[in-house]
Amino acid sequence: MAKDVIIALDFESKEKTLAFLDRFTDVKPFVKIGMELFYAEGPDVVRAIKERGHKIFLDLKLHDIPNTVKKAMKVLSSLDVDMTNLHAAGTIAMMEGALEGLTREDGSRAILLAVTQLTSTSEERMQQELLINATMEETVKQYARNAKAAGLPGVVCSPLEAALVKEACGEDFLTVTPGIRFADGDKGDQVRIMTPEKARAASDYIVVGRPITAAEDPVAAYNRCVKEFLG
Repeated sequence: MAKDVIIALDFESKEKTLAFLDRFTDVKPFVKIGMELFYAEGPDVVRAIKERGHKIFLDLKLHDIPNTVKKAMKVLSSLDVDMTNLHAAGTIAMMEGALEGLTREDGSRAILLAVTQLTSTSEERMQQELLINATMEETVKQYARNAKAAGLPGVVCSPLEAALVKEACGEDFLTVTPGIRFADGDKGDQVRIMTPEKARAASDYIVVGRPITAAEDPVAAYNRCVKEFLG
């Protein structure tokens, strides 16, 4: 599968989102719709962006009992997104249910990814607040193995752990990595980050938000990111 840069559309309205996408006249970038935009505008914004020809990663990070997640994924399957996700912490049974719910009658489905640990979570917080006594590396690898055991094709993880995931689950196991920042940029609220160029080695997709969406020239920032990531 070809590598790609995914732009995180972290806007609060359909109007602002479409105005941002209007800037991209020569390319239709892969985009991520997260909780803020989806909860503000609902499924209609997904359909509107899909109609424009964009690939979509619907980032809702579902986490509930297996049957509830299965039913929710069945609803999301009708939106025809290209990628979606859930929390790996929900167990193998939940991930299996999600995969079943997401699969349409013809056997087709979006790429389903499991979130290992958020890039805003440090090892110290994970251990002290979540009472996970393993290291960050051990936890991410185990969550990735669980995702693979459930039949998922990949995970969302920090770019710092992407190579470890590949080692644990194989080179064909997808790694989608947020926490991407330019070397000369602000890291914001992320604590486990990497530049697009360094992420190239083990990430199949990188997710980039503010370094592109908050840039004076978002198209130029996107093009820079693509050049650094794809080489």
